[in-house]
Amino acid sequence: MPDDLQWMTRALELAQRSVGLSSPNPAVGCVLVQGDGSLVGEGVHEYDKLDHAEIAALKGAGEKARGATAYVTLEPCSHQGRTGPCADALIAAQVSRVVVATGDPNPAVNGQGLAKLRAAGISVTTDMLRDQARALNDGFAKHIRNGLPFVTLKAGLSLDGRIAPASVPAGQTHYITSEASRTIVQRMRHASDAVITGVDTVIADDPLLTDRSGLRRRRPLLRVVLDSSLRLPVGSKLVKSAQGDVVAFHASANSDRVWALEDAGIRLERIEAVDGHVSLPAVMKRLGERPVLNAMLEAGPRLNSSALVSGVVDKLCLFYAPCFLGADAVPLLAGGRIAAPIERISWKTVGDDVCLEGYLRDPWA
Repeated sequence: MPDDLQWMTRALELAQRSVGLSSPNPAVGCVLVQGDGSLVGEGVHEYDKLDHAEIAALKGAGEKARGATAYVTLEPCSHQGRTGPCADALIAAQVSRVVVATGDPNPAVNGQGLAKLRAAGISVTTDMLRDQARALNDGFAKHIRNGLPFVTLKAGLSLDGRIAPASVPAGQTHYITSEASRTIVQRMRHASDAVITGVDTVIADDPLLTDRSGLRRRRPLLRVVLDSSLRLPVGSKLVKSAQGDVVAFHASANSDRVWALEDAGIRLERIEAVDGHVSLPAVMKRLGERPVLNAMLEAGPRLNSSALVSGVVDKLCLFYAPCFLGADAVPLLAGGRIAAPIERISWKTVGDDVCLEGYLRDPWA
């Protein structure tokens, strides 16, 4: 129905507002609409404010919620958590209909909220703009099922698959992609709980890896460095800007380096090594325990290849700039062909660039 699309689109806009504010809970939006088409309540979920989106919308609507249609981007919960079940609240408010974008990704409770609503005589419509709603909560879906973060490998590259020129003068930053692409990357960082890189990238590029979107976030962006032998420079921007938000995973027994980095404010976690490098699956397990739901991988060719080979990457986001850098430039991947079948591939133009997105695995499957 046209009106359903309109109001679910509005609910998704609200859910987008809770990105960065709801983790480790899902980003959810809810809209309450009366039969005459009047908007009577809307809400988003912010973790620290406790109320789920449905409860916030119901409080705003008051008595006007009776007989209204509720548009919710995620199945109303049916169980007692930090707050009461949202399905029960909708029933108590006597809404007449509930339109849901997608079911709960938790197999233990999937469908139970919808069953409660139907048992109470409420009409239920499902899968309205489902894919758009799921994209907002890929990280929640992955984490609620197996306790691991949803990892997106992001890179800006030339048309010949190079991520950096062969050489860049010291102290200079060379951007391949457009300002529009870099703005999107900042929004991607805002939507992430952690950004991951390798020590080689820190040494070569001296990045900050901060969230510069200007948007509110509940938790600081965790900046993660994979540094098997603790080569992280104490004078790097990453270390100098650390405020308890930089963690380095390592496999080193060098106590002098450990003390130097800890004195500089870096959180160190020693982890098992595989072929001389920290185990990526073990790193993801540790991050999932924090809990990190969404992680961005912004790294060099060796770490990119290792992440793909080890199977920790869930999604690719590649920004192609209209240029060629040549055979001597830095490649996206190290080594030969990597078997990583990509599904649900999509393209969009971003400024002068083209962005390719594709899933290596579906966290909702």
